[in-house]
Amino acid sequence: MLFREMRRKKQALSQREIADILHRGTSGVLALLGDNDYPYAVPVSYVYDDGKIYFHSAKSGHKIDAVRNHAKASFCIIDKDMIVPEEYTTYFRSVIAFGQIRIIENEHEKRAAIEKLAIKYAPEDSAAGRDNAINREWKPLCMLEMTIDHVTGKEAIELSNS
Repeated sequence: MLFREMRRKKQALSQREIADILHRGTSGVLALLGDNDYPYAVPVSYVYDDGKIYFHSAKSGHKIDAVRNHAKASFCIIDKDMIVPEEYTTYFRSVIAFGQIRIIENEHEKRAAIEKLAIKYAPEDSAAGRDNAINREWKPLCMLEMTIDHVTGKEAIELSNS
């Protein structure tokens, strides 16, 4: 078995609920194998499309070095985090995706990926406005694509019972 089975199966989210969270989330934490084999977890914006997660990045830095050295990654999105002090707990909902990440080298693929990201974060902007924003940042821009191998979602039992 490549991935662990979820211990508390009653709290597992359906694939549909997981996809909904991946679509509506606005940020998450990308975890990579960093320098000297230390985990490197970095908060990032993203867009989910057709089983893949796309991220933007600079062309150099810790994140890119980690991706170049090791393609495996995980990505976590917290969809709900409601503290319930009187119960000493939180009502949470989250998704964790595991997969292979790569730097998009092809210019057409890179453009398609950044356009998906731009549409998600600036949906009211015109195509011309998007093009201007993308073109301004094009030179230093790097796009990453994570192909999901396994994904799980979990929520507090209190949420799953409601």
